[in-house]
Amino acid sequence: MYSEEKTISSELKFDGKVVKLYVDEAELDNGQRAYRELIKHPGGVCVLPLDEEGNVYMVKQFRYPFGCALYELPAGKLEYGEDHRTCGIRELKEETGAEADSFEYLGCIYPTVAYDTEIIHMYLARGLHFGEQHLDEGEFLDVIKLPFDKVFEMAMNGELPDAKTQTAVLKAKLLLG
Repeated sequence: MYSEEKTISSELKFDGKVVKLYVDEAELDNGQRAYRELIKHPGGVCVLPLDEEGNVYMVKQFRYPFGCALYELPAGKLEYGEDHRTCGIRELKEETGAEADSFEYLGCIYPTVAYDTEIIHMYLARGLHFGEQHLDEGEFLDVIKLPFDKVFEMAMNGELPDAKTQTAVLKAKLLLG
């Protein structure tokens, strides 16, 4: 049986550009106390851009924590209080140069439920029109066009370890048939 925990105290330990780290003291249902490390994150968005020929536009970029480049869907961090649809439209344009006629919500995921407040919203973008990329300063990535069936195969065989990418691809597969 699950139990709820009551926050007794919360102390900010690190206030970074992307995340804030807190150490909280919580009271358990049985009256005992426990410490919880909590990362507060503003959340993010990812977009699966799909063209009329069934191609997906992915990004390949170096991910420092893993020391390698990963294939991912275009994505970005929300500003606190920002509308996730607006963020998705912006990130799609910034990273791929694309704008979409249709921007369909695929839902959201909580990628790390034990210690992180991040929520990632997912979209399917269709009716693509391409212009210039507008990458953030210090952002380096390649845009890779792949057939959707290949991207689905990559998600199924472990070539796309990124949770938001896997989830959006699998949801799109169900939606598209």
